[in-house]
Amino acid sequence: MIVGLDHVQVGAPEGCEAQARAFYGELLALRELPKPPVLAARGGVWFGLRDGQQLHVGVEPAFAAARKAHPALALDSAASLEELAALLERHGHAPRWDGDLPGAQRFYVDDPFGNRLELLAREPTKR
Repeated sequence: MIVGLDHVQVGAPEGCEAQARAFYGELLALRELPKPPVLAARGGVWFGLRDGQQLHVGVEPAFAAARKAHPALALDSAASLEELAALLERHGHAPRWDGDLPGAQRFYVDDPFGNRLELLAREPTKR
């Protein structure tokens, strides 16, 4: 049976690696993972998150940005979410805040390839 989420992949055009590293690696502070040699030949970049989860940026020859479908990346606090939003804004990636999800603060932002990402921080549950 299914026990969790191993990875999610977003598409990108050929030659995307430098921009993917700048955005996902530097701005979002995700750790780059080595790709197996046979897969590295296909291009793209893999990044690690907590608990072994991964985000893959994969090359699509006929690339079209995902405007609705998206990964949602969780942050550890609302303060971290606000700091990241400010950092992204300073680097030309305008966050679009959305207050429609009860129990969470969140915004959407586009990666350098036009893919939609959701970044959110859930409020601690009260006992």
